[in-house]
Amino acid sequence: MRKYFVHESSYIDENVEIGEGTKIWHFCHILKNTKIGKNCIIGQNCMIGPEVSIGDRCKLQNNVSVYKGVILEDEVFIGPSAVFTNVLTPRAFIERKNEFKTTLVKKGATIGANATIVCGITIGEYALIGAGAVVTKDVSPYALVLGNPAKKVGWVCKCGVVLIHNTIKGIIIHKTSKEILLKCPNCGSIYSYCRNKDSFKPVEEKI
Repeated sequence: MRKYFVHESSYIDENVEIGEGTKIWHFCHILKNTKIGKNCIIGQNCMIGPEVSIGDRCKLQNNVSVYKGVILEDEVFIGPSAVFTNVLTPRAFIERKNEFKTTLVKKGATIGANATIVCGITIGEYALIGAGAVVTKDVSPYALVLGNPAKKVGWVCKCGVVLIHNTIKGIIIHKTSKEILLKCPNCGSIYSYCRNKDSFKPVEEKI
């Protein structure tokens, strides 16, 4: 017996690998040569593939299409109706399959509802892309990105709590002229923020 669930209304093409504990809900289509990891949740009306790689414990909400060229690492969240592209200058009358660009979404990142991810970029670990954002360039790990075109407006904790946006929202536990140590009020993780370098990195993560 298979160790994953596929709703009877969904279609799974040949040579598809689906990990244990994964659930694929109504009206989905998983195209050939696609790999989906363990304990993923694929919501209603999703299309994945061909030749797409999705890591473990990912969640794709309703109406998401993940095209060839897109790679999702572990624990990525894709909000409802978020959009990926894989060609920069598409034309209906010109085939450009040899011009597909790779888009990498790294571990733990979140892409909000109705966001658009233009191909050929990397979204860093635990970055948070706001709803409706149009992302056209690489996103740093832990960055909070909003707007059209999307811009970095702050930094977030691994647990998703916003620690910097316009002002410092985390708990300041130490401060010098060059560095601020921030504690997440939700999970207690600690981060180093250097204002002059605009750098943000974990010191101690509790989750």
